[in-house]
Amino acid sequence: MGGHNITNQAPSPWISRFSGLAQGPVLDVACGAGRHAALFAGRGFQVTAVDRDLSRLGDLRDHANIAALETDLETEPAPWRPDPGVWGTVVVANYLWRPLIPALVSALAPGGVLLYETFAVGNGKYGKPSNSDFLLRPGELLDAVSGQLQVVAYEHGETPSPAVVQRICAVRSEAPVALT
Repeated sequence: MGGHNITNQAPSPWISRFSGLAQGPVLDVACGAGRHAALFAGRGFQVTAVDRDLSRLGDLRDHANIAALETDLETEPAPWRPDPGVWGTVVVANYLWRPLIPALVSALAPGGVLLYETFAVGNGKYGKPSNSDFLLRPGELLDAVSGQLQVVAYEHGETPSPAVVQRICAVRSEAPVALT
């Protein structure tokens, strides 16, 4: 990635693999230290990096292409949800809050790309997370986008790291459906 990565963490190989499909603006959910925000901002996209604690973003908070939003994604009723139908790319890595998933799918503009990757059931044999509340069930991401997004690629299984993960790259081909 060379000059595209302005953090000390490399982007996920899955996110990098499909980053060529990205459109702007980009929403990086639970951004952590900003490895994916840096990837997309380095490619000239306007990125909104969202997390409950932005202290790990460091100097990325001052990057011209990155808007940082500190908010608790898990409070109900939600203090913040992405606007529907306006995001060209939504990126989520190593984070799961099930009540947020429908809003993330709805947030995609026509032609928008969802890049989602996180731990899945079975990961407990390798360590944390091991609580099923934070592990995707088999096919859960497929179910989340069914009838709304076209699946470009999907994987579920063990990685060399080792971990058990589920990941999807999916595209909205039609106008988004408003949440009710």
